[in-house]
Amino acid sequence: MKKRLGALALLAAAVALPGMVSAASYPSLKPGTFKPMYVVGPKHAAPLNNKLPLSELTQWNGSFTDLKGNNITFTQIGTNPATTNTTTTNTVYIIPIKMVYGSTNGNMTFDPDKVKLTNNHDRSVTKAIIDSPLFQSNINFNPQYGSCSPKCVDLGTTQYEDAFQRGTWWGNDVGTNTDYHVVFASPVVLKEQTINVTSSDGKVISNPFGSGNVGTMDINSFDSALQTFMTKLKQINPGVLPLFVTYDIYLTEGGQCCIGGYHDADGSQPSGQTYSYATYVDSVGAFSQDVSAFSHELGEWTDDPFVDNNVACDDNSIMEVGDPLEGGANYGAYPYKDKNFTYNLQSLVYMDYFGAPTSDDANKWYALQDDMSHVCPGQ
Repeated sequence: MKKRLGALALLAAAVALPGMVSAASYPSLKPGTFKPMYVVGPKHAAPLNNKLPLSELTQWNGSFTDLKGNNITFTQIGTNPATTNTTTTNTVYIIPIKMVYGSTNGNMTFDPDKVKLTNNHDRSVTKAIIDSPLFQSNINFNPQYGSCSPKCVDLGTTQYEDAFQRGTWWGNDVGTNTDYHVVFASPVVLKEQTINVTSSDGKVISNPFGSGNVGTMDINSFDSALQTFMTKLKQINPGVLPLFVTYDIYLTEGGQCCIGGYHDADGSQPSGQTYSYATYVDSVGAFSQDVSAFSHELGEWTDDPFVDNNVACDDNSIMEVGDPLEGGANYGAYPYKDKNFTYNLQSLVYMDYFGAPTSDDANKWYALQDDMSHVCPGQ
């Protein structure tokens, strides 16, 4: 079950590489406790104290009766697909974060703005994310596989999260409402922020899921830094999504690694400040490879922006649409070629996984990629 900052450890081996600090040298990271995971961020009951609710996210409230007779209420980004046929465009501010490790904890810097991704046309991490199917509409999401083939629902040529959201509510009039979309505007990149990671908060280790080195940092200290950044960035207000970006970084909690991303909110709906964070890892086949963590977190932000959509599942107490699939092959991600680069985008579960009617979802599937065969435990 996903809960705030909670995860079990999975034993794995870490191998020291030249120029890297051994995890065993630091009591804050328990040797051998590596598990790929996403969590819910630290709870923030109050909004940022210097931010007035100048605007609010476009959001709608809905409900369904699950298989056990529970009335499930929720808030999602966009407008009600059953009563509107409009496009919601969300403003995103990307905030790159440079992570600096000194001589006592790795002596390396991980900079998403400065690195040139040789496997992605020498783009920076920030540019690679903007050019990905998360923010570009270059791919036709028309599956030709699974139980519906060859007459699967064509979700359109659009952004990835929009295709997912259209599929989520396809049977709830989206199939006929061709102008219903939930998309992101081209992100605006704000000034890069810097975190100087202390040896008590993190260190450089070998990537336990791939090649090369990664930096680590305690999630509570990391989130505290995000709060400071949002406070001083005048562009941030409740009507926009701040998206924080790191390169080759895994967060830790309680000495356990590795967190690829999370989303959270300061305050509650409808005017709380939502925000999201994910890391871009450029080791082929590793956890959080390229934009897979971003696809996970942006999907969950869309369907549970204020992290308060409670569901009656034994494995997931809130409507986290990425978590049920993150343990699959390639960490639940599927390859999509766009602009001569193959991005990995994680599949996401539809509402019927949480006990909603299967008639609501495209193809009557439980997930975007038809890679979930059942409802959640407890339903």
